[in-house]
Amino acid sequence: MRTTTVHAGDARPETVSRLRVALGTFVAIEAEARAPRLAEAAIAAAWDAIVTVERVMHPERAGSCLAVLNDAAPGTRVELHPWTWEVLQISRELHAASDGAFDPCLPGSAGRLDALELLAPHAARPLERLRIDLGGIAKGYAVDRALEALRLAGCAGGLVNAGGDLAVFGERSHLIHCGGTPEELVFELANAALATSDAAEPRRPPEHRGLYHGNDGRSITGRATVIAPRAVWADALAKCALVCVPQQCAALLARYDARLLRTQGPAPDRSA
Repeated sequence: MRTTTVHAGDARPETVSRLRVALGTFVAIEAEARAPRLAEAAIAAAWDAIVTVERVMHPERAGSCLAVLNDAAPGTRVELHPWTWEVLQISRELHAASDGAFDPCLPGSAGRLDALELLAPHAARPLERLRIDLGGIAKGYAVDRALEALRLAGCAGGLVNAGGDLAVFGERSHLIHCGGTPEELVFELANAALATSDAAEPRRPPEHRGLYHGNDGRSITGRATVIAPRAVWADALAKCALVCVPQQCAALLARYDARLLRTQGPAPDRSA
C-alpha cells in the first residue's frame, strides 16, 4: 500500500517520516509539526505505542498477556494489559454483532470467543480452552494508538501505515494506492482509517493466521478493503466482508460508520 500526500495550500508544517519493521511488516510513520524536533519526539512516542501492542498481544511470545491467556486453564482469572482487554472487548462486540462469524480463536481451539468472560477492570476468564490470535485487529489497534500518540504530542497531522492497515489525520489528504490487485485501487483519504484484508497474503506470520475461517471452520478466500473512523474497526470489518453474507456485512458497516470500497472473491454461502 503506497501513499502520496496532497497539499491544500503552500503554508504547511514540517514533515518527518520514518520506516521500521514491526508487527510482522514494514511500518511507516509520518508526522507534521511546527518543528522537526517536535515531529521526531512524536514519532518516538508512536513507536512506543506500536512496540507495546506487539509486546502484549503477540499470541506466543513470552511475557505477552495474550500468550498467558492462551495457556490458562478454564476458570482461571488472567490479568491483562488494558489495551489487550480493550481489543478483546471490541472483538467480543464484533463476534456478537456478526453472529459468531468474526472470531479470532483459531479453528483448533476447543472454545470460541463467546467462551471468554471479560472481567472488570482489566482481566479475563476463559470458560473453555482457547487459542486466540488477534492478528490484524491488533495491528489496526496499534495504528490507532500510534496515530493518537502523534496527536497528543502536538502534531498538526500524521500518517501511520502498517501494511494492510493505515490511518491519517490532519488537514492534508493522502492519495492511497492499494496494489496487489488486477486494477490498482487509488483514492484520497483524510481523517480516516483503511484496511485491506487478503486471505491469500503469503507474507503473514504463521502465528497470525486466525480469522481467515468461518465459524464452521472452513477456509476463507478473497480480498476486501474497508474505510472506517478507526483502523481497528476497518481491519475487523474487512475480514467480516470475507466471512459474512452481504446483508450481514452491510449491517456491520452501517453500525461502525464504515464503507466497503471493494471486495474480490465470492461471498460465503451460509444457506447450507
